[in-house]
Amino acid sequence: MINEQVHSAAAAGTFTIGGDLTVHRLGYGAMRITGPGIWGPPADKDSALATLRRAIDLNVNLIDTADSYGPAVSEELIAEALYPYPSDLVIATKGGWERPGPGQWTHNAGRKHLAEALEGSLKRLRLDHIDIYQLHAPDNAVSFEASVEALAKLREQGKILHVGLSNVTREHVERARKVVPIVSVQNRYSFADRESDFIVDYCEQHNIAFLPWAPLGQAQEAHDAVKKAAEDLEASPLQVALAWLLKRSKVILPIPGTSSIKHLEENIAAASLELPQAAYDELSEVSLPAASLRG
Repeated sequence: MINEQVHSAAAAGTFTIGGDLTVHRLGYGAMRITGPGIWGPPADKDSALATLRRAIDLNVNLIDTADSYGPAVSEELIAEALYPYPSDLVIATKGGWERPGPGQWTHNAGRKHLAEALEGSLKRLRLDHIDIYQLHAPDNAVSFEASVEALAKLREQGKILHVGLSNVTREHVERARKVVPIVSVQNRYSFADRESDFIVDYCEQHNIAFLPWAPLGQAQEAHDAVKKAAEDLEASPLQVALAWLLKRSKVILPIPGTSSIKHLEENIAAASLELPQAAYDELSEVSLPAASLRG
């Protein structure tokens, strides 16, 4: 059962990313504050700004975004809503994808583009460096090592504090770590979509943060197992899905996204939900079809 008096991301506990960025383990993903197809401005800009500010009120101090969300819109809204930022706020953004139109995503992880993308993110977020800058996805047209080396160079220049990866395999992580320290991995992952199980285990072994995207997507299908757990715990299926992630590993930092204050509050309330071991085990046996690449 959720403690209705506790609506704070702090209830999820903390994790220190890269040895110096301590965050509450329940963060916020800022993809959904853009328009339909993750394109253009939101239908209700005031609501989007209010949602971002409410996240801070609820002690969220990890916000994940990307230059391709909008494109540019998500980063611009974060700065408009929250700048000057709270001293403990960690902003993670990503580069390596371009947007030719609504719902369309194309790879571009070349050195030149990544350098230009980073400069754009710095300007929009009004920062002199990015706390965690993530390669959005490997680009088959570019050497993976070349992409990582580009980020390593930007880190050496002081424009990036830490480097992260997204939409990668364990092999990618291992190869990248030979070039530059990797502090985070962001892949699709949920109780019902555990293709990245062994990557979570690898991250735990090496104290690398794992940020699951689409942590609620499969739960929204209201699988019988999650519905039963939700009824037993007097919680919502979405809250149960988040509680499963928090229990799965100490390195998991869920970043559920929404453009609604009501849904944001519901998500953050999951930080105080204690998932019994029996319910956790039952959910761990669930498997649903994988979703498409995004994040």
